[in-house]
This record gives sequence, C-alpha cells and structure tokens, in this order.
Amino acid sequence: MSDILFIKTSSLGDVIHHMPALTEAARACAGARFAWVVEEAFAPLVALHPAVAEVIPVAWRRWRKALVVPATLREIGASFGKIRRRRYDEIIDSQGLLRSAAIGRIARGRRHGYDASSIREPLAAMFYDVRHNIGRGLHAVERNRILTGRALGFAPQGAPDFGLDRASLMSPGARYAVLLHATARPEKEWPEENWVALGNMLSSGGLDLVLPWGGDAERARAGRIAARVAGGRVVERQPLGEVARLIAGASFVVGVDTGLLHVAAALGVPLVAVFAGSNPGLTGPVGAGPMTVLGTVGNPPAVADVARAVERIAP
Repeated sequence: MSDILFIKTSSLGDVIHHMPALTEAARACAGARFAWVVEEAFAPLVALHPAVAEVIPVAWRRWRKALVVPATLREIGASFGKIRRRRYDEIIDSQGLLRSAAIGRIARGRRHGYDASSIREPLAAMFYDVRHNIGRGLHAVERNRILTGRALGFAPQGAPDFGLDRASLMSPGARYAVLLHATARPEKEWPEENWVALGNMLSSGGLDLVLPWGGDAERARAGRIAARVAGGRVVERQPLGEVARLIAGASFVVGVDTGLLHVAAALGVPLVAVFAGSNPGLTGPVGAGPMTVLGTVGNPPAVADVARAVERIAP
C-alpha cells in the first residue's frame, strides 16, 4: 500500500481547492493511504473527506506569535514528530510557499512541488526533489489536480469532485439562507448598505438570514446588518466542522470571495458569489450545485443583479 502525504496548510479556500485532487488521487491509487498536513483551524473540515486516513495539524499562525516559548517549542516538536513518524512514497506540497516547503523537508519521502516559475515564492522550489511546471494562469483547483496527477502518475479527468457529502451533514430544521458578508481583505468586501438592501429583499419570503462571523469586527458588522433586516440572525462562533454543517443545511448562500463561499460550492449548495476585489477566473467558486458568479476586480455587482441571481438559483 502506498503512503502519500499532502501539504496544504491554509487558507480555507486553498484547502477546499485541494480536495478534488485528493478525490481523484484516491480513485487513481486504489488502496493508497493519504495523510494531510493542515492548519489546526481547518483540520475538522479536512477530516470530513472520506479519503483522508490521517490529519496532521500544525499551528503556524499561533506558533509564530510565541516561537521562543517552551510550550510552543514542545508543540512544534510533537507536530514535526508526527510528520516524520511514517515514511511516505510521495510527498506533494500544493501550497508552494517557503513554510510549506520547509514542512516537506521535515517529512521523509520523495517531495513534489511547483517549479520556481509556477509559484509566488520561487525559493520554495529548492526544497523539492521533483519540480513541476504548471501555469499560474490556471484556476487553483486545476493547478492542484494537475500537480497531484503528475506526482502520482495519472491525468485529471472530468469535473472536480470535492468528495464531500452534503446530505450527511444536513440536519432537519428551519429553512434559512446564509449571507457570507465577511472577508479578511477589505477590497473583497461588498458595502454594508448593499447587504441590508439585499437582506430586506430576501426576507420578504419569510426566510431566516443567517450571518456567520470570524472576528470581532466581523461580528459587529453582522450585528449591524441583522438589526436592520427582518429575519436577520447572527450565529455564535463555531468550529469549522459545525459551520460546514450550517452551510450544508442552507437553502442557498450569498457570499463574497471568502473561504466559506468555497465550502458552500464544494458541498453543492446553491450560491451567488459576489466579487469585488479579486478575479473569479483564478479563485472563483467551483462546484456541481446551482451557481452564479457576479462581479470582478474593481467592478462589484449591483444589489438588484444579486437579487435576480438568487431568484434563479434558490430552490
């Protein structure tokens, strides 16, 4: 049985974008055992993929704030010990950053990654045993699929399959929609007034409108929107696995370019994607469910256009 290690640590959208590569690899390499190194916050989501035998969490985002603290050093040592515990036939770093390439050097096995012309941090390519040239103009999902296929000896075929089962995550309950208003990058935001206007259009059907959040500023923003929208509801912060279940049960999702939007797409939830500060051709949502993508860099969609799109995709 082959042992294969994937390194894709963050961010949430990037982790989701790697899942189709794993699904294909599991089909092409019957009997292989797959492990995945990922940031601790995203580990519950990775664990939902049925092909993952082992999730190895790292906490670089937390460790770097206190690198010289003894407790942090012990944690790092324990995580690195887990990475080195098994010898892998193939190690695939689809992150392409210096930190992920360094993790690959800790692991034991043949290391695959992008060549220097194919990644944002070209020095990372020095850490790989096998380097693959893959166009940077391709969508992230396709880049991951091609890299994995070349490393494992198969050619990607067909539409991406994220390997997640929406039905198994859904719980019976109230009918609701999810509004993903929050993003870590201000240029990707859609104005608060637009969310209020859209929410009031959507709530006329008696639908609850759920607003998740990740940080204090996002929670305050969610509260302001919910206070002005009938049926608006701010949910408590939850682990990512539970947020995935919340999204899986939604009638539809409207969201900006953020990681949770890609969770919705991967689950096949009907969605409308609102782009304002990024290019959907490179990082837009990909999935099998009903989907409309509106806007692009510097040209966000109008509220009326988003509302019409919801009418088309909502069940």
